[in-house]
Amino acid sequence: MESETHPIAAWHQIVESRDAARLNLLLSDDVVFYSPVVHAPQVGKRLAISYLNAALQVFLNDSFRYVRDIVGINDAMLEFLVEIDGVVVNGVDIITWNDGGKISEFKVMIRPYRAVNLIREKMAALLEHAFKGERFAGTPE
Repeated sequence: MESETHPIAAWHQIVESRDAARLNLLLSDDVVFYSPVVHAPQVGKRLAISYLNAALQVFLNDSFRYVRDIVGINDAMLEFLVEIDGVVVNGVDIITWNDGGKISEFKVMIRPYRAVNLIREKMAALLEHAFKGERFAGTPE
């Protein structure tokens, strides 16, 4: 890895600081983001930053915490718990990075079904605002 900071350590720093501006340095230009509420993969830094910024706003409240990190050579699975509007959300971030230490794939999976609907509604509102009504391939279904 070219970067001095491990990608997972850098991700944890972003989460702890809630500083989405740092995403630009951590994500590869061709990053692929997989949302739990959108069928199609979202390709490219612009879409990934939009989704991750919205996710930071939706998920990061005082109850958010990572409960397990499983880290490999170029990938990791981070399990999290958070309560949003009275719904306990359990999920995983599955993150892959390239040899330069840039995240090349970010996949989010959540449960239970009730949480999926809640997150879809909240993310749709934030993404619509972020894109000012612009219809794009990444609009949650």
